[in-house]
Amino acid sequence: MTHMRSLPAKASLLDLFKKFPDTNKPLIAFHEVLLRGPSPFSEAERELIAAYVSGLNGCRYCHGVHTATAELLGVAPGLVKDLIADAEFAGVAEKMRPVLRYARKLTQQPSSITSADIDAIYAAGWDDVAVYHAAATTALFNLMNRLVEGLGIEFNADYSKGAAERLAKRGYTPLLQMMGG
Repeated sequence: MTHMRSLPAKASLLDLFKKFPDTNKPLIAFHEVLLRGPSPFSEAERELIAAYVSGLNGCRYCHGVHTATAELLGVAPGLVKDLIADAEFAGVAEKMRPVLRYARKLTQQPSSITSADIDAIYAAGWDDVAVYHAAATTALFNLMNRLVEGLGIEFNADYSKGAAERLAKRGYTPLLQMMGG
């Protein structure tokens, strides 16, 4: 049940977005640019980061939607769930492992990030743009997880499936149209 009196008891994230369009329209636009725009990471890799961060934070809503989205974009089924328990990232391409280590550390202990964490990303073959995209995606989903959990938006498997299909096929821009903008 949501924690806000002005939202329906079983509010979705879309309900929250509609309630506060002035702040959420730019937030959705940021999602679209960061997660669907040009990037060194594929859309699947960016959704993998989003799902992983959300899983680390225990955000069932975001973890569910973004895991399903990542899988629709080509991430192996079950991989995201396995990553939460596997600090070595056995099922992930070698090149993504330092990125996920960085995302985990930035989520769990942000003040402990050092140049060694970034150097590991460079050593895997990524560049400054990738470092920025890894940090921004991690930060965005830490923000989203806190909005969802802090306001009591609950996971709904039926809504999650439709949302994942929409995100995988059409990105985040349709959310703006669904908000009436």
